[in-house]
Amino acid sequence: MAIDWYNLADQEVAAVYAALPSDLRACLASLAVTLESRPTSDEQLEEGDDEDLLGLFVGASFAEVADEAEPLPSAIRLFVENLRDEAEDDPARFRQEVRDTLLHELGHYLGLDEDGLTERGL
Repeated sequence: MAIDWYNLADQEVAAVYAALPSDLRACLASLAVTLESRPTSDEQLEEGDDEDLLGLFVGASFAEVADEAEPLPSAIRLFVENLRDEAEDDPARFRQEVRDTLLHELGHYLGLDEDGLTERGL
């Protein structure tokens, strides 16, 4: 039986959200999480990266006021095929990669930079 990686990712996103404290879930109510196959070619590798992009936070952080010139809401984009590659087609590892990537990108939405995320193990 073929694994539905998008459904598996969606289930893990829901599990992560369900495990968050209610006040934090309230802060995330307007944040979209999308599942996409892969990033665009210009997003694939950011300068200094040595691996494929697993997720990306776009938009204003929770503390920032959205820029009127950028009317789109903040969002987290998870790249299912890159997550699957990273997990080497292992469903348990895939779920963990989705979880870790989502928590990392949620940290960006909450205003943490890469150093702040590293300090918190994300």
